[in-house]
Amino acid sequence: MSDTMAAPVISARDMSLTFQTNDGPVHALKNVSLDIAKGEFVSFIGPSGCGKTTFLRVIADLEQPTSGTITVNGMSPEDARRARAYGYVFQAAGLYPWRTIAGNVKLPLEIMGFSRAEQEARVEKVLELVELSGFARKFPWQLSGGMQQRASIARALAFDADILLMDEPFGALDEIVRDRLNEQLLDLWARTEKTIGFVTHSIPEAVYLSTKIVVMSPRPGRITDVIDSPLPRTRPLEIRDSPEFIEIAHRVREGLRAGHLDE
Repeated sequence: MSDTMAAPVISARDMSLTFQTNDGPVHALKNVSLDIAKGEFVSFIGPSGCGKTTFLRVIADLEQPTSGTITVNGMSPEDARRARAYGYVFQAAGLYPWRTIAGNVKLPLEIMGFSRAEQEARVEKVLELVELSGFARKFPWQLSGGMQQRASIARALAFDADILLMDEPFGALDEIVRDRLNEQLLDLWARTEKTIGFVTHSIPEAVYLSTKIVVMSPRPGRITDVIDSPLPRTRPLEIRDSPEFIEIAHRVREGLRAGHLDE
């Protein structure tokens, strides 16, 4: 039993990915090895083009590695996708303007063939989780950008996958809204115990949210540091002023700098 519990949810070994383009090969990832345990909140941070999103897309079976291996829940990303192992939140909320918020959240459930009663129950539950209970009948254009992203997260949670993959979901939002959503995301993570993979460009966001921070180098994307956070799981925003927080942020910054110097 303990062996099963200890097995990583996501495990990459010497994984590389090269895109073939008209201008020649682009080496997006190089010899990436990483284990993510059940219930961890793992942020990927690095400069633009370092392969953060590519790594997330490989987990989701949206891209395939050219060498090395990766498993999700002990199976191939393709099998994990077929088993509906994860929900995916993109940079843009991607809500259909002609559907209500409830209708947008319901969409994957309709595709998967859930009964109407089950769809309604799940929509109600996840809208409550993201604090949008009173907005089910609204349309996306009637909601702020932050609320739209929360609706997008609700949609990804609707079919209750164990893994939540988030590609810079708050990058376009102002700092005040972003802080609020960071707090809400930590609360949601605590209540659902999902395993979360989170891409960000923000050092404070990565340090505030994560149990593990993966620092990546410029292309070809390599892991320059993996930081296991000593911060408690319950984190008020004020923790960002603590010496521990500042020390971790400094180590992330050093890792990013080292990645550039290695080039």
